[in-house]
Amino acid sequence: MLLSALVVGVVGAFLIQQTRDGLLKNRVDAVVQEAEGETETAREQLAAASPTEVDESAQQQALVEPIIARGSTRGFAVVLSPPVDEDVRLADGGAKFTEGLDLASVPDELQARFESVSPTAWTYTDITTSEDIAGLPDGPGVVVGSQVRLPADSNTYTLYYLYSLDEQQRTLALVSRAMLVAGVPLLLLVAGLTWLVTRQVVTPIRMARRVAERLAAGQLQERLRVRGEDDLARLATSFNQMASNLQKQIRQLEELSRLQRRFVSDVSHELRTPITTVRMASDVIHDARPFLDPVTGRAAELLQKELDRFETLLADLLEISRFDAGAAVLEAEDVDLVDVARRVVDMTSALAAQRDTRVVVHDPGVPCVAEADVRRVERIVRNLVTNAIDHAESRDVEIFVGADPQSAAIAVRDHGIGLGPGESAMVFNRFWRADPARARTSGGTGLGLSISLEDTHLHGGWLQAWGRPGEGAQFRLTLPRHLTTQLRHSPLPLVPDDARETA
Repeated sequence: MLLSALVVGVVGAFLIQQTRDGLLKNRVDAVVQEAEGETETAREQLAAASPTEVDESAQQQALVEPIIARGSTRGFAVVLSPPVDEDVRLADGGAKFTEGLDLASVPDELQARFESVSPTAWTYTDITTSEDIAGLPDGPGVVVGSQVRLPADSNTYTLYYLYSLDEQQRTLALVSRAMLVAGVPLLLLVAGLTWLVTRQVVTPIRMARRVAERLAAGQLQERLRVRGEDDLARLATSFNQMASNLQKQIRQLEELSRLQRRFVSDVSHELRTPITTVRMASDVIHDARPFLDPVTGRAAELLQKELDRFETLLADLLEISRFDAGAAVLEAEDVDLVDVARRVVDMTSALAAQRDTRVVVHDPGVPCVAEADVRRVERIVRNLVTNAIDHAESRDVEIFVGADPQSAAIAVRDHGIGLGPGESAMVFNRFWRADPARARTSGGTGLGLSISLEDTHLHGGWLQAWGRPGEGAQFRLTLPRHLTTQLRHSPLPLVPDDARETA
């Protein structure tokens, strides 16, 4: 609409300008030709006058009166200027002119041009009169100047012819009104066509957007209604085919995922019985080590250690299968995260001593209580601390605890190898390792952080990671003080203060 209005306005202005220029040019050509004709007639009359006539005033009167008389019938006014002189103007007196005409209608610029002998010239002016002159209303006009010589005194006089442009002004106003009257309906027509075309195009797109939103919300059976055979109908058909293919693939993936979860769950359950039997046999062999040769005794120790790890892996797989099946439940109670941190430090003290790492708890001095499942929270913090010890490279591991009225948080900071760009999001994937060649010194299964993330989501909390290569990493667990509260912020920063200072 704006573009159409701009185009109509520009085209209208151009046409009005062309019409105005054409009207004025035709009018100027006509009045200049008429004025030159009047001047030529006056010269012929002067040339035919008696050579004995020396009355200058009579000759002026005889020159101008016939022209004034013709002007009253043809619609123009006449001014006969005194002899050419640089210091003489019409306002100084001595001019003969059509009665009622204001001499100020002749511009000074045109008078200055005829201070010396010059050819015919014209200019635009604003005509004013003191009384009505036939055919010469007040308003814009054209004044044409032409010079004659009187035989009586051989002086050069200037004749000014004043013509009105009132008719051209009315014609231009009529054309402008006609263009305005035509332009407004044209814009309304463009608006109607625009609305119609937009409706024809936008309505199917809006329907496609609504169907796409329903598909994104999980309503995979939604389809677009196809009408006609135009491009929009083909688009709707293609959209429906895409939705059908997506629905089919999503159902296949859901079925595959269900089968995988069922397989993991079944295998984990089925392996518990033989593992129990193998565990009993391993315990017997392990207890009989003093009576075995050194090689067999060492084999018994390795068997016992790997069975412990195998049982831990089975327990983690069973826990993952519970999360996948949606069977995990919370046993919530008030938990002090400071006490949880201290218990986890005691649990991991042997591993920390083995790795020559010191675990420090920064006690905030006040209880940091949250409504949570203490078993799951301890498992989360234990996984974070063992991971930090495993990657701390014999440097200190720090545990920060904090709380505010809405949330409580615990952060585990190490100063080891750190995390590379993008790894803070991948670290919670199942069986993911930052360095595949690095051994799991702590005996982890690769599912600890994944289980921790599921435990956190079960509480409605956040588990986030930050890290930089060579500057260590920090994992932050944030829990709502009450399970029904929605988290909006954490009382502890995710990026440690010492990392900010380094940056």
